[in-house]
Amino acid sequence: MKVTPTRLAGVLIIEPRVFGDERGFFFESFNQRAFDEAVGEHVEFVQDNHSRSSRGVLRGLHYQLPPKAQGKLVRVVAGEVFDVAVDLRKDSPTCGQWVAEVLSAANQKQLWIPPGFAHGFLTLSEKAEFLYKTTDYYSPEHEQCIRWDDCRLAIDWPLENKPIVSEKDKNGIFFDSELLLPRG
Repeated sequence: MKVTPTRLAGVLIIEPRVFGDERGFFFESFNQRAFDEAVGEHVEFVQDNHSRSSRGVLRGLHYQLPPKAQGKLVRVVAGEVFDVAVDLRKDSPTCGQWVAEVLSAANQKQLWIPPGFAHGFLTLSEKAEFLYKTTDYYSPEHEQCIRWDDCRLAIDWPLENKPIVSEKDKNGIFFDSELLLPRG
């Protein structure tokens, strides 16, 4: 697998080695040993999630507060999304900065987003199926959401029209360093 660091320390683009021919393709979508080597530590995943969204659906920016902060390994198995990670680590030199990557069934890229980051995505295709592994269980009482359109973050979403956003995401908080996570 090919691992490419992003400008946000810890966030990695992971591209599996794909074997293809006229019959189709095969690739290893996850290998614990190779993943741990790529991130430089043992990471235990406890939950797999699967969502389906239509074109223009924007989900996020979600995160969980400690002690239930989640790392996420995300990928798309049908369609295409614009995937975003925002650094929320209070003492990080890139706190408040974001990085994005187009993830699709065609490019088979994955994004590793460690704990301490908010995450969101915009569906670019007619439909997209999004899979992600998490390092902690979903915990509604620890869940937070930063508004996707917060001007302090200035995320350059590739919007064609006004996005379709849930009520929860419409009511997200604005980015504020007092609400951020300690590095760790």
